[in-house]
Amino acid sequence: MKTQFTIAAACTLAAGFATAQEADRSDWPSSFTVGTASQGGTYFAYGSGWANLVGDELGISGGAEVTGGPMQNMALVHTGDLAFGLTTLGPARESMEGQNPIAPGLAMDNACAIFPMYQTPFSVTALSASGIDSIESIPDGARIGFGPAGSTSDTYFPRMLEELGVSYERRNGGWSDLGGQLQDGLLDVIAFAAGIPIPAVSQLEVQTDVNIIPFTDEQQQQLIDTFPVSEFEIPAETYSSLSEPANSVAMWNFAIANCDLPESLVNAVVDVVMSDNERMVNIHRSAQATIPENASQNTVLPWHPGAARWFRENTDVEISDDMIHGG
Repeated sequence: MKTQFTIAAACTLAAGFATAQEADRSDWPSSFTVGTASQGGTYFAYGSGWANLVGDELGISGGAEVTGGPMQNMALVHTGDLAFGLTTLGPARESMEGQNPIAPGLAMDNACAIFPMYQTPFSVTALSASGIDSIESIPDGARIGFGPAGSTSDTYFPRMLEELGVSYERRNGGWSDLGGQLQDGLLDVIAFAAGIPIPAVSQLEVQTDVNIIPFTDEQQQQLIDTFPVSEFEIPAETYSSLSEPANSVAMWNFAIANCDLPESLVNAVVDVVMSDNERMVNIHRSAQATIPENASQNTVLPWHPGAARWFRENTDVEISDDMIHGG
């Protein structure tokens, strides 16, 4: 299956770029912005990279914007304040059901999926000097940084730790800022939810000794049974602090677009991203999962018609009519 996708992508690469150049651009914007998350996190690195790549290939100006993460991105893309954004499927579902805290009661159904990104693992990090090396050893009332308010981490990790019996003082902020606070002793733990390797964790490892704390098999299963996450294992080679793979749970990420964007534009964007995975991996290692067959992981968001057309024409991924916006 993977070989078929690879061959299909290679065969359509040149034709796809030619089509993008020949497409009617009369309704295309002259520039676009991608909603990411805080600096120091994977979303910002990944989103900035693909915005620049797509902008260069299509000959329009593309850039990234620092945001509060998936919940805010769903809101901004839904309203059209941003053309594109990045989200995880848990916050996407809550936003579509009117449970986004930015606008409670508003069904954010004008944000469409355009391509799969990667899985977001949930992991806990503490300084080795703290003695915290397991979920059970997190002290009562620990000061825990959960990332930017409204991010996937901030939305789900507090609930997860409560489910596992952890009590805490909640702190929010960008990943780089929280990493600095952990190093300065102002935080006891950071609960990360981001694509790996997380830039802030890699930076911490250079400066000090850290513990990347896995879930036990029982804790992992408890979280899978309670939340919209799946089993995941952080490979040992991801961080120098890991001597063996670490049990985790994860949630899928998808790039999204305002559903009213021109079909030809979104089709061209998807073609740039999906037709050459090596370029995406050069942006961020997590993009190894940014491959066409993972489009099947979207069971939540409606597909943008331009994206659905690309997957139907170039892959064996099945997208039903009722999963396409306006279909």
